Amino acid sequence: MFGWFGKKEELPVVFPDNESAFEHACRIGYTPLIKAKIPALVMEEGRLGIDGEKWYRLHLATGEPALDMWGCTLADAPARPAVGDLVAFCIVRIASELPESASLIGFISAGLEPVLNGKKGWRIAINYTPPNLKPELHLG
Repeated sequence: MFGWFGKKEELPVVFPDNESAFEHACRIGYTPLIKAKIPALVMEEGRLGIDGEKWYRLHLATGEPALDMWGCTLADAPARPAVGDLVAFCIVRIASELPESASLIGFISAGLEPVLNGKKGWRIAINYTPPNLKPELHLG
């Protein structure tokens, strides 16, 4: 009748560049949880691993200051990020027995655009997850 029950459309927040989008993500402060996809900024390229994975030094948006750590794309990734790219780091395991800079074990799953779509999250620009990686099946 008056639009009380209708969905309110949230306009996406568009940032001028990846660095300002990352600063905003740090202010949000993402919590490291298993299966979480945390925004990260690629700081430098590293080596190529023995299994074909490519390593990158990342700043993870876990709060202020950002967490500095190394992460990789998987061996069969269809593309690779570049320095300065905003990416999503997918956490697979939290190894509390390791130092904080090495305790989050995971991989770079996607490249992100500097656009935040309200509750939907960051807009995905490119998928770095290999097509042969099977999603988990949850029953019950």
